[in-house]
Amino acid sequence: MGTSAASGDPLHLHDYGDVSPLAERRTRLVALITVLMMVAELAVGWWSHSMALLADGWHMGTHAVALGMTAAAYALARRLRRDDRFAFGTWKIEILGGYTSAIILFGVAATMAWESVVRLLHPLPVAFDEAIIVAATGLGVNLLCARLLAGAGGPAHHDHDHHHHQDLNLRSAMVHVAADAATSVLALVALGAGKYLGAAWLDPVVGLVGSVVVAVWAVGLLRDTGRVLLDAEMDAPVVTEIRAALDRLGERVTLQDLHVWRVGRAHYACVISLATQSPVAPEQVRALLAEHPELVHVTVEVNRPGAAPQRLTEEA
Repeated sequence: MGTSAASGDPLHLHDYGDVSPLAERRTRLVALITVLMMVAELAVGWWSHSMALLADGWHMGTHAVALGMTAAAYALARRLRRDDRFAFGTWKIEILGGYTSAIILFGVAATMAWESVVRLLHPLPVAFDEAIIVAATGLGVNLLCARLLAGAGGPAHHDHDHHHHQDLNLRSAMVHVAADAATSVLALVALGAGKYLGAAWLDPVVGLVGSVVVAVWAVGLLRDTGRVLLDAEMDAPVVTEIRAALDRLGERVTLQDLHVWRVGRAHYACVISLATQSPVAPEQVRALLAEHPELVHVTVEVNRPGAAPQRLTEEA
């Protein structure tokens, strides 16, 4: 750990991002596979005049855009990592990619719901054999992509209380792949029922169910990424633990201000301001927080009546 005064030291980088070259490579590969599948479906659909193939191709195109954006977020975060304009590194570029990807996922869900309602109100003949082949091929591609992404997550990140911190950018890619796989499975069920049981109405109904599932996943991703982007971390377990540690200083020490925010997948920064009449030093406060390795950038200010404030900034 390095200790410095709050002023006087030259500026330096504060990068606590967990850069994952494997996740970047795998996401780029999955995006390429998705693009190739999209092009194949659009080409064959145009040649065979199959609306099923054309529709699935454009649907896969939305996922290709989102996956490409995920890969681009990794690349941009890596490329700008040494740029000192970023106060705490470029990790939030990845979070921004995941947030935007969640918005695209909402668009996918809305499109699925709209198309399903239209088909319910205005049924069209379904080319079951062709559509089943498309859905089965799409499912196979998605299972391959899911396997590639699942192996790119690396070891799980836990703090000392075992609170799991995911790679939200990678999670956004996995959600898109999972959403496409889920819709393929639902489509196979509906198409099978339509072909062998004559229940063609199941196709749009299953589409509506799929749109709800995708929307629920999008809400979860939007909530988790938005929380990080807005620094809404004051209900994180580590905040309660910081308060508990400060309570050990005694009743004559008053907590005036506390700010905690995430600067990496499992890393936090905090600013603590205390008022006291007791001889409390910032180093003593920092020692109480030493059992929290997830606190990688800590600033402590101690204010005593009639004395200049004492400040300590310490980082990993």
